[in-house]
Amino acid sequence: MPSSVIASPGPVDLALALAVDVSASVDFGEFGLMMGGYAAAFRDEALAARLLSGPAGATAVAMLFWSGPGMRELAVPWRRLASVGDSAALADEIDAAPRMVPAGATALGDGLAAALALLERCPYPASRRVVDVSGDGRANAGLPVETARAAAELMRVTVNGLAVVNEEPDLVDYYREVVIVGPGAFVIPAQDYGAFAEAILAKLLRETGGAAIA
Repeated sequence: MPSSVIASPGPVDLALALAVDVSASVDFGEFGLMMGGYAAAFRDEALAARLLSGPAGATAVAMLFWSGPGMRELAVPWRRLASVGDSAALADEIDAAPRMVPAGATALGDGLAAALALLERCPYPASRRVVDVSGDGRANAGLPVETARAAAELMRVTVNGLAVVNEEPDLVDYYREVVIVGPGAFVIPAQDYGAFAEAILAKLLRETGGAAIA
């Protein structure tokens, strides 16, 4: 594991939990496009600079894979990004992350709840906490999304979404109505997984800009 991703404890401007759908609707090629998109985003110079631009000069990031009820794994534990090198090292970890969760139903509520629990375990005091959910379908199993969303609201956590709409064209509306919550919460669409890299970079740039961005 690259030593540059291990930083001493300290505050961060943002704790960002990446909650990634790896359910049965996501094939291995699409999974590869998602991981490549996330990795490319954290190698982007503009995003790397944005992650360091707040008063604390650092952002904490972790990645969680989720699928059906009870099917979730921590793909990348909390990393404190306090330099461009830290961001690049995180990108390498994401590139190397195996698909650890079996393909299953789309338990979006469970995935969101797991991401909230992950935020509670973040070792770095954060001025702002955000869950970044990406997926390509509505919840069809597990905890109601509304229950997890209400918990996020109580925790003062912002939930943003990236909706891949090639199979469900109205998924953006579903995310707006059922998933996202908090100051400045938003949804970005990706027309298909080929467009994921561009969409996730735009999303990360937007959500790392602060709660005032609408």
